[in-house]
Amino acid sequence: MQTTEMVLPSVGEPESLQVRVRQLPEPGPGQALVRVEASGVTFAEQQMRRGKYYDMPAFPFVPGYDLVGIVEALGAPVPGGRPPAVGQRVAALTKTGGWADHVLLDTADLVPVPDGVAAADAETLVTNGATAWRMLHRTAKVKPGDTVVVHGANGGVGSVLVQLARADGIHVIGTASARNQEAVRALGAVPVDYRGDIPARVRELAPDGVAAVFDHVGGEGIKDSWRMLAAGGTLVSYGSASTRDQAGNGTVTVLKLVARLALWNLMPNRRSAHFFNLWAGKSRRPQRYRAQLRDDLAQVFALLDSGTITARIDRVYPLEQAAEALRYAESGQVVGKVVIAPNGGLGGGAAR
Repeated sequence: MQTTEMVLPSVGEPESLQVRVRQLPEPGPGQALVRVEASGVTFAEQQMRRGKYYDMPAFPFVPGYDLVGIVEALGAPVPGGRPPAVGQRVAALTKTGGWADHVLLDTADLVPVPDGVAAADAETLVTNGATAWRMLHRTAKVKPGDTVVVHGANGGVGSVLVQLARADGIHVIGTASARNQEAVRALGAVPVDYRGDIPARVRELAPDGVAAVFDHVGGEGIKDSWRMLAAGGTLVSYGSASTRDQAGNGTVTVLKLVARLALWNLMPNRRSAHFFNLWAGKSRRPQRYRAQLRDDLAQVFALLDSGTITARIDRVYPLEQAAEALRYAESGQVVGKVVIAPNGGLGGGAAR
């Protein structure tokens, strides 16, 4: 089986992506051949092309943090395995490798997608949905009736986080640019312009502070996020978007951020700070990690299937236009998710 994939050869602009065609081997024991219907553009790819993503592979490699596709062939089963059926639609977190039309994956990493959910819609909720669900329910453990702040509420993770919170009866204050205020309001959040005095506006809306702040921005602004918390509140940091274009080592940036959060946790003020890593626990407890991911995504997909939350797709690009997709994702104009659709289709409806 041949696969066409987009390769990032080195640090460079999005246009440095190269098309590569190569032969895939037959699926081995515990593996599946998946025809990719949809992958996505995340902040990770934006950092990777700059050589700044924590724990990124060596160049050259194929980007693509997640994917949704159809199982076309299976290798021999392995003891204790739960292989999907040939023809089944599945989702997977990959970190890299998703920008291809066919991939080989371990069946243990595949999560079933409900029959009524289209591939592109499901794709918007693989990385973003797992991240948002886990931060809200496993890390911050926010309760119905609480108020939270979501930075970048119009973005991929942010827009899902707002919807999940609102579905659970949680009040949301969402930061965004002026042009995206209405989109944030439509999601059910109270919009706040991120260029203004965010702490002052949050104090007006929540005088006693908020139960949680979800911050992907990092940098010095993380101090404001910490100050917004009420007693017993939780700061969840999950990125450093403010330093994306700054020179320097991405790993050092993350380590400095983690150290700052750890120091705050030592302060006797009943607030807590966490750095969220979607991959935490996979290497140490792979079975537990996979089971939790399967459960979390099953709940997110069920909410999508029922119409409780919606897929926020901004634009869809064919695989060969991955450079344009990455460039647009970095434009600051995105509301929702930028999707890459290999194989010339979006995979609507049930798998066939």
